Amino acid sequence: MTASSTSMAQWRRILRWTGLLCFVGLATGCQTLLHTELPASEYEEFTALPAAKRIMNSVHIKWEVREDAAEYCAKTMRDKSPGREQAFAIPPMACAVWYVPQKECTIVTSPKVSHTVLGHEVRHCFEGHFH
Repeated sequence: MTASSTSMAQWRRILRWTGLLCFVGLATGCQTLLHTELPASEYEEFTALPAAKRIMNSVHIKWEVREDAAEYCAKTMRDKSPGREQAFAIPPMACAVWYVPQKECTIVTSPKVSHTVLGHEVRHCFEGHFH
């Protein structure tokens, strides 16, 4: 093996692990009960992170509407973010799953959703875990 091929193999291994780590644990569900009022904090203004501190600045967002959004998001959180016990406590209203290497984010909601919930999930696509 040449020094060049060894270097390429090392870079591939590093990129593979980086991609895996970016995906595992980068799923979030918003922990609000499905049929209750949103907490007042959801209506408060916030200061957006500077571009250098966001997980992505240019992102392709897909919106998936599912009847089983709460169950799907809870399962996604358990599968992608082991150890996040809050996934079992309260069914999430919606969730965002992002994949930084591909600059993609999928927002999952139920058919009935508010602008506040949708906006909250879009923020996750740019800033990752913020709460």
